Amino acid sequence: MNQKRILSGMRPTGNLHLGNLHGALQNWIDLQNDGRYECFYFVADWHALTSDYGDTARIGEYAHSMVVDWLSAGLDPEKSTLFVQSHIKEHAELFLLLSMITPLAWLERNPTYKEMKTELANKDLSNLGFLAYPVLQAADIIMYKAYGVPVGIDQSPHVELTREIARRFNYLYGDIFPEPKTLLTDIPKLLGTDGRKMSKSYDNAVYISDQGDELRRKVTTMFTDPQRQRRKDPGRPEVCNVFAFHGIYSTPENVREIEEACRKAGIGCTDCKARLADEIARGMAPVHDRRDYYLSHPDEVRDIVAHGNEKAGQVAAGTMEEVRRAVKIHAGL
Repeated sequence: MNQKRILSGMRPTGNLHLGNLHGALQNWIDLQNDGRYECFYFVADWHALTSDYGDTARIGEYAHSMVVDWLSAGLDPEKSTLFVQSHIKEHAELFLLLSMITPLAWLERNPTYKEMKTELANKDLSNLGFLAYPVLQAADIIMYKAYGVPVGIDQSPHVELTREIARRFNYLYGDIFPEPKTLLTDIPKLLGTDGRKMSKSYDNAVYISDQGDELRRKVTTMFTDPQRQRRKDPGRPEVCNVFAFHGIYSTPENVREIEEACRKAGIGCTDCKARLADEIARGMAPVHDRRDYYLSHPDEVRDIVAHGNEKAGQVAAGTMEEVRRAVKIHAGL
């Protein structure tokens, strides 16, 4: 059976949290298990440098931890190719060639450029790498001639820019690259403990690795319905982040019961959070068991990535041979 190729990556800039798990990683696992797709998932360590170039000491540590979390959550190296971007030097070569043909205006109109500069205002992002990261992203994607890229709606402009770059390359040098499709995914609205976007930068994240007392402590600090000031006040589950988490980790029967009790002030926020902590601990137990295993078998993790690097490298080498011939690099020499 001919499988359609899927490509996606994550930056190793910190530990993965439950927002990452349910916003992207679970979708990767579903695509892997679908059977119709050949999945390539990579550690985007060069992309991490666009914002963390001044402090690279922990990128390697985060990269290893991230792959451990991937495997713990359910990515299967027998079904998915897991690799590290910087180990495949062809990415840098294709990025260079694409940068020669990408108009500067395309990068300046990138809708997330200003958003990320605002979100990361504590970092100096006035560097070429940050402005040009969509070109590297395009190289990552079209290198593997991906059929599709799974993203949330806010990231769809990135894939559209990749499509534009691929079209421009094909116009100039011949049809080499298919235009990847945007595979939109429904991302649950899981906010951080303080009600903002879950992010390590905000110190409001519940990490995949959180267990026991640490998990319970973080759940206890979660914001709930801001209008519910007293125990006897009826709540509004639709605006409560704790209830959103119950929608993922609790059974449908319990969700219905909690919703009804909340609206009638039949359950207080403290009790609701305690139940949620128990449900997250129960739901994450298999993940934590696998995580403990992979943390105690680091050589196995390295072997998985080495095998993935080899497979990705073979694909990338073949693509770059086509690209060089099309661009006529090395012609006559």
